[in-house]
Amino acid sequence: MIIIPAVRPPLAHEERWKRDLAPSTAFRWLEKGWSDFWTKPAPSIAYGVLIFLLSLVIVGGMFFYGHDYILFPALAGFMVVGPILAIGLYEKSRRIAAGEPVSLRRMIFVHPKSGAQILFIGALLCLLMLLWMRAAVIVYALFFGMRPFPGLNHISEMLLTTPTGWAMLIVGCVVGALFGGFSFAISAFAVPMLLDRRVDALTAMGTSLALVWNNLPLMLTWGAIMLGLIALSVATGFLGLIVAFPVLGHGTWHAYESIKP
Repeated sequence: MIIIPAVRPPLAHEERWKRDLAPSTAFRWLEKGWSDFWTKPAPSIAYGVLIFLLSLVIVGGMFFYGHDYILFPALAGFMVVGPILAIGLYEKSRRIAAGEPVSLRRMIFVHPKSGAQILFIGALLCLLMLLWMRAAVIVYALFFGMRPFPGLNHISEMLLTTPTGWAMLIVGCVVGALFGGFSFAISAFAVPMLLDRRVDALTAMGTSLALVWNNLPLMLTWGAIMLGLIALSVATGFLGLIVAFPVLGHGTWHAYESIKP
């Protein structure tokens, strides 16, 4: 007679990517980012000024060369490339925790442990931003055909007072959210990981994606905080970036430290 062994419940296993952190943890990351900002604040402020000036140059160039029709997609695309631009802020937070000296030069000329792998993810994020900007132009063409861009003075009237404008606005927001969500998921922890560990870019992006997906309420809260502060910074003519961008960069490092595998 063949004796069938008793059925036993599966052994409990550790969830590698899941963290038992409440969504409110995102505000503690922001608080720690604020603390790092005021720990030797001069390099962080100077870094924020550089981001502010870079934003002015890019936006000014769009108007100078007549490319103002891609202004709004470009502003949204800033969220895509933001993680790679903040690598110097991650370095400052890492140095503060390690008790190492901090300076603007060390924040600009960073030496990631992953070496040139950081360039790969930087190029990928730039390509994602360019793809999103091209997709935005296609969405506009699908709804308004060959009608010329009316200019920033009339774009609100065109979008908010016509059914076609509302439809384009909704579709554009959905498409933009897909691009933004994907780029956020693959880069939220990938760039800090490439700075901190000797791993390849694909492994870092896959790890970031897994951590974001398995801690979705927490990461949605953090993403909403980032989006809100960047939107406020844009509303101030980019002046808010001088403070908001460094605080978010430092906060992102603490997010990585508390959630990394």
